Amino acid sequence: MIVPVRRLAAVCALGAALAACGASRAPQPHAPRPAPAHPSSSAASAAPSRPPTLAPGPAGLTPVFRHGPRTGDKTVALTFDADMTADQGPRAAAGEHFDNPGLITALRTLKVPATVFMTGRWAEEYPDQARSLGRDPRFEIANHSYSHYAFTDDCYGLPTVPQDRMRADVERAYTAFRKAGVPDALPYFRFPGGCYDKRALRAVSGAGVTAVQWDVVSGDAFATDADAVARQVLEGVQPGSVVVMHCTRSAAPTTERAVRAIVPELRRQGYRFVKVSELIGAADGRR
Repeated sequence: MIVPVRRLAAVCALGAALAACGASRAPQPHAPRPAPAHPSSSAASAAPSRPPTLAPGPAGLTPVFRHGPRTGDKTVALTFDADMTADQGPRAAAGEHFDNPGLITALRTLKVPATVFMTGRWAEEYPDQARSLGRDPRFEIANHSYSHYAFTDDCYGLPTVPQDRMRADVERAYTAFRKAGVPDALPYFRFPGGCYDKRALRAVSGAGVTAVQWDVVSGDAFATDADAVARQVLEGVQPGSVVVMHCTRSAAPTTERAVRAIVPELRRQGYRFVKVSELIGAADGRR
């Protein structure tokens, strides 16, 4: 059985105690720039010169993407949230790992393209890794806010970003990516905790992003059984699925092992791994 999305959001939020510092307004917000085309390879899908986005929703609201087409090619996108809050710097300095280089190595070894939804604070803490991911054509970097503050009230106890600072929070993350050396993060945004409402969709609409959710919950946050995580993903995947997982070793210690089980089995079933941009392009092309 798949864990409800709201339950996963609670654990991926890491609790209110782990998000004690807010995101401040960037001095001069900048809209995300389109990603340049990357060299193609037989294993990784090439990114288009202009990343596909969905048209704005009703009344100009930020569009929300959950999964790709269910018919046709059996594609699936693995996505990884690189969560980190502003107050976790001392814990990182003390040796806690909010990164997961073993997972990234596994994805590279298995030749799996993936989308990483990164907080600006993660990029600041691990600039070398952020830069390496951003310059690797197998990966694409997307926005997960600056410091994992909620964009709605009542989001599992997380402090909230005031409505008049929501867009600035998104822009601050893009600024952190650029400072870390990430060449071009894509105009995709994942709300912290998966929490959003019309007010939030309206507030970030000026940033020109497509909000990306998911349809398969991996359950890897704080999981201790990699086999259970793998089973949950394998039971939930359909053509066009977006799987949400995590790239924070301290909060998701079994993810690497689960991925090593998930990838060969889905390939055996005829699935092809793609980045979120390819699914969005396919969905937009069928409108």
